Amino acid sequence: MADRLNGYRILILETREEAQFSRLLAEQGADVLQCPMFAIHDAPDSAPVEAWIRRFVATPCDDLVLMTGEGLRRLMKVARRIEVERDFIAALASARKFARGPKPGRALREIALEPQVTTEKPTSEGIAEMLSRFELGGHRLGLQLYPDKDHSALIGAISARGAEVDSVLPYVYDAKAADASIVTAIDEMAHGRVDAIALTSSGQVRRLVEVAQAHACEAQLRDGLTRTPIASVGPVVSDELKSQGLRTDIYPANDAYFMKPLISAMAAALGKSPPRGAAKPS
Repeated sequence: MADRLNGYRILILETREEAQFSRLLAEQGADVLQCPMFAIHDAPDSAPVEAWIRRFVATPCDDLVLMTGEGLRRLMKVARRIEVERDFIAALASARKFARGPKPGRALREIALEPQVTTEKPTSEGIAEMLSRFELGGHRLGLQLYPDKDHSALIGAISARGAEVDSVLPYVYDAKAADASIVTAIDEMAHGRVDAIALTSSGQVRRLVEVAQAHACEAQLRDGLTRTPIASVGPVVSDELKSQGLRTDIYPANDAYFMKPLISAMAAALGKSPPRGAAKPS
């Protein structure tokens, strides 16, 4: 039912799928305050990414682990630029594909492919646990990485299973570019101008706290979060909130850790009180 969030101002920190999350919220009538945690750029040196794609085309990997949807989209962008898109998709189709959560699966469907397996736990540990159930001995495994994360433990776990790991990092984060927007969002919460903050990754929680500390406004952040309902997409985010001394107010039902169930949970919780500074929607 449309307009379930009509008049409610929702702060989102999503970066990789900001447009989709904003659209889904807007379809429910929400006023979306967008505050990406960082800017995303192509890898500054494209040569290793191009070489990885050419290797994959020449000798397709037996297995492919996609850590993010953004990563696959960036790889496809490079494949188009070096004019091997069709061959790259064919090579991807031949590999057994593992997805870290639903986002890589959506990116695969954009090129008419499907993951064979999607991890129940969208973490590096969840990926390692999932792969432990499969035979990898003698396999060449392509591993798409994401920035600002030490992946050595995951690579070690895969190698210990007898696989040769061929990794690629197709994009980088620019955190500094987003600091000013984050500080503004903290101020908005502290002044009671946000009806809920929606968190879709544990990194968003850490980044909020880190920026607040760097700009001497951690007390303001914690005050704002005290008065602002916090919506968490799933247990990984809620665990990070707890580790930071924060709480989870809104949580998807039935272990459905996706954007749409999170939005439904927000609509149900926020509908019990009127939007701040507005009449309660009918």
